[in-house]
Amino acid sequence: MKCHYCDREAAYAAGKDGIRVGLCERHFRERVEELADSEELAALREQIDIDRTE
Repeated sequence: MKCHYCDREAAYAAGKDGIRVGLCERHFRERVEELADSEELAALREQIDIDRTE
């Protein structure tokens, strides 16, 4: 499988409803960094109280 963004071989793949998308190492890291800085992830952390240590 090829990366969704370039012609490199995909190192990671995800699928849903029969559709699979692959990402090379570089593009996977870029997407994870974007997610880590996103407001959506911050809101999700607040919803599930991810920092709780019970």
